Amino acid sequence: MTPEVSAIIIVRDGETFIRDAVDSILLQDGPSFELIVVDDGSTDRTSEIVRGFGGRARMVTHPGRVNLGMSASRNLGIETARGAYVAFLDADDLWLPGKIAEQAAILDCEPSTAMVYGRTMIWRSWDGSGDDFMYGLGVTPDRTYPPGRLFRQLLVNRYQTPTTCNAMMRRDALLAVGGADPSLRGMFEDQLLFAKLLARYPVHVSSRCWARYRQHAASASASNVDGLAIDRAHLRYLSALSAYLGHAGAPLRDRAALGRTKLKLQSRIAARRAKRMIRR
Repeated sequence: MTPEVSAIIIVRDGETFIRDAVDSILLQDGPSFELIVVDDGSTDRTSEIVRGFGGRARMVTHPGRVNLGMSASRNLGIETARGAYVAFLDADDLWLPGKIAEQAAILDCEPSTAMVYGRTMIWRSWDGSGDDFMYGLGVTPDRTYPPGRLFRQLLVNRYQTPTTCNAMMRRDALLAVGGADPSLRGMFEDQLLFAKLLARYPVHVSSRCWARYRQHAASASASNVDGLAIDRAHLRYLSALSAYLGHAGAPLRDRAALGRTKLKLQSRIAARRAKRMIRR
C-alpha cells in the first residue's frame, strides 16, 4: 500500500538523539506513513541504531556514503518518498502526538494548499539549561494565506516561520519549486526551500504546536558563528532566492520586498566590516 505521508529524517552522526526522533514518528497515528532516514555520511552508530528499528525505518544514503550536506539530503529524501505529503524532522528534534494526523487532514481538506505549519517549541528544558518558549506567529492562526503574504513576513525574520520539524508539504509542490538548493550548505538552507513555497502557493498557519526544537551546543542554530559570518550566509540565501523569484516570474511586490531586505543586509555587512577595520 502506498503511504499517504513520507516522514523524512536527515542525519549525520546523530547517535545521541536519533532514537528519540524515530520514536516520535513511529508513535504517530492517523493516515498511513513511511519513515525514511537519510544518512548524510555518518561515522558513528547512527546506521546501527536505525537498523535496529527493522522495517519500520528505511535508510538511504548518498552514493559512496559521502557527506553532501542537508539540502542534498533533503532532496534525496524527497526523491525517495512515496507519499503525497512530505514532512521533515532533524535528528535532534521531536514530533508531538497528532502531527501527522492533524496536518494531513488540513491538506486533505484544502487541495490548493501546498504547506501547513504551526508553532514550534524551542526546547531548552530537555537538559535543564533554560526555559522553553515559542515565537509569535505574526498572523491570525488557523487560516490559509495566499501566495506572497507569508513570504513577505518571512523576510522580516521576526516571527515563527515554517521549520523543518513543524511543517508538512505536498511532494509535488516541493518538486515544482526545484526542491532544496545543494549549493547552500549550513545556515538558511531550509529557509530557501520554505521561501520558494511561500512565494508560490497558499499556505495554512495553525495555532497548534506540533514539534520540539532541541537547542544544544551542536545544533545548527546554536553554532558559535560570528555576526558577520551569519550575515554573509543570509546574503547568499537572499541572492539565491532572488535568482529563483526572477526565474519564476514572481510578482513585483515580492521581488521589491526582497530587494529592500537585501539592501538593508548589505548595509549592515558594510558597517560590520568597517567596524572590524577600525578595531585593527
